[in-house]
Amino acid sequence: MGYMGKYLRVDLSDESITKYSLDISFARKFIGGKGLGAKLLYDGLDAGVNPLSPDNMILFMTGPLTGTSIQTSGRWCIVTKSPQTGIFNDSHIGGHFGYRLKRSGYDYIEVDGKASSPSFLEISEEHVDIHPAADLWGQGTFETERILKNRYPKSEVISIGPAGENLVLYACAVTGKTHIAGRGGVGAVMGSKNLKALVVHGQRPIETSDPTKFAELSQDLRKRVFSNPGVKLRHELGTVMWVRRANDAGILPTHNFQSGTFDGAEAISGERMRDEHVIGHTACYACGIACGKTTKFESGDYAPLEVDGPEYETTALLGSNCGIDNLAAIAKLSQICDDLGLDTISTGGSVAFAIEASNKGVLLQEDIDNLEFGNAKAVIQLVNLIATRRGVGDILARGSLSAAQQLNEDSVGFAIQVKGMELPGVEPRASWGMALAYATADRGGCHQRCWTPSAELSGALPRFSMKGVPQYVKEVQDERAVCYSLVLCDFLPFDVPEMVDILNSATGFSFTEESYIETGERIWNLIRMFNVREGISSCDDVLPERFTSETLPNGDGKGLKVPSSVFATARGEYYRLRGWDQTGIPSDKLLKSLHLNLD
Repeated sequence: MGYMGKYLRVDLSDESITKYSLDISFARKFIGGKGLGAKLLYDGLDAGVNPLSPDNMILFMTGPLTGTSIQTSGRWCIVTKSPQTGIFNDSHIGGHFGYRLKRSGYDYIEVDGKASSPSFLEISEEHVDIHPAADLWGQGTFETERILKNRYPKSEVISIGPAGENLVLYACAVTGKTHIAGRGGVGAVMGSKNLKALVVHGQRPIETSDPTKFAELSQDLRKRVFSNPGVKLRHELGTVMWVRRANDAGILPTHNFQSGTFDGAEAISGERMRDEHVIGHTACYACGIACGKTTKFESGDYAPLEVDGPEYETTALLGSNCGIDNLAAIAKLSQICDDLGLDTISTGGSVAFAIEASNKGVLLQEDIDNLEFGNAKAVIQLVNLIATRRGVGDILARGSLSAAQQLNEDSVGFAIQVKGMELPGVEPRASWGMALAYATADRGGCHQRCWTPSAELSGALPRFSMKGVPQYVKEVQDERAVCYSLVLCDFLPFDVPEMVDILNSATGFSFTEESYIETGERIWNLIRMFNVREGISSCDDVLPERFTSETLPNGDGKGLKVPSSVFATARGEYYRLRGWDQTGIPSDKLLKSLHLNLD
């Protein structure tokens, strides 16, 4: 219960479609979503597989709570080996697709091989078909979804745009126009398989082990969610509630992370967006938070414009980090990236790197006039070049690290990434907790494995110190690993005891708080072993040189950097707490205690 009991394997090379029964004892050990996907990826791939080859697999994963009445249960994820980083990647996404996928009768779909020509998958309770997609190839995600939804009423669609087709290494997959599986290049993996889209439609009920108790727990959680002050603020302002707060704290990325404060922050703040441009709220399946914002711009260079968003990370990376203080321009960039199928975080990071490299004479390009911080029109032009891999866009389509290595070794120091993945919207010199969280995140530079700014700004963690940070980062990473296996949203406020009860009433399992968190630790270490097998070690758990060698020029962290010795000590303590050796490799004793048999 909580599971549909089946999964689907599609090999696009020979067009074979096979249905299998789910081993519930296997699901119990890794739950679903991130955790089960990690196990499937570890067992299914050999070391060194090219992520863009037919030998890579891509997994469309739900969890035992996906599609249920639990708040934010519209979440699901895509798991694959990342072409951007060469390591494990799970990209999480909301909307309504996961709900429809599960109700079509499958807990997950594994796609292998490569179609001989552009194709899309149609999945329902009754049948699974591979259809030609030549007429869709070259279309943006918006038009692709419109066409397929007209063709298949009451369906949900996830698709790639030109960026995925052209194998941009940080291409994303999009459903519902603004729900994005953004990070790690899942769109490029789909493109490498000639897989344009998936269409799902189903009505099969999702049953739970104890329906009465599950309904009671769901209603109790719903009441607490609706009365939570943080939820109310997020509903009012959306994720861009963080723009003003981040700027005040000196953690808002500005001009390729050269600063943590932005003079134009107020013009792109959530408060400004709410007061002048928000015309509606949008929500994923089973979510009362409704953090999505529909905005309208009726004057200026980009009017008339009506879009969903932009979100905080987009506003930070394509806004302040590129020096743009025009909210309409950021909204337009967000819309362009979503339609082209580009991760706005890595796009913003790569564009900001290009601007700084151009200013320093490292990047010599003739495709764009006046590529400067603050020139939104030049940024839009560059984004289109990246998606089509034309001119300088071809260099940047591989990400800032690869571009820096190709251009000039000295520029690697201002390629703001970890393990090849561009950093999101927190300046780590003013948030030392994020410095360690970024460096140790399992998929590269990521804020979703552990978010420390709230704890630092509230005083739960000391600022500009690593005291208590290794323990905090480890504990949050383990807890999030379980949450992303259920699968639920970052924004859902809950505590572990109530989630253990919810999981047990859904599945009939008998988790305790201890075994629940241990499952997260098992998943985290399984992924670490996948990454170790791909060559990852302590040498890769590092920060960009900018953060350890250059001090912040302003803000709360003015005059500060992340001292290399302090960072190294904190990382060593983190390894000790995890039971890893000094090179960042889990010990055999630890793996045995977590029941991870990886031979």
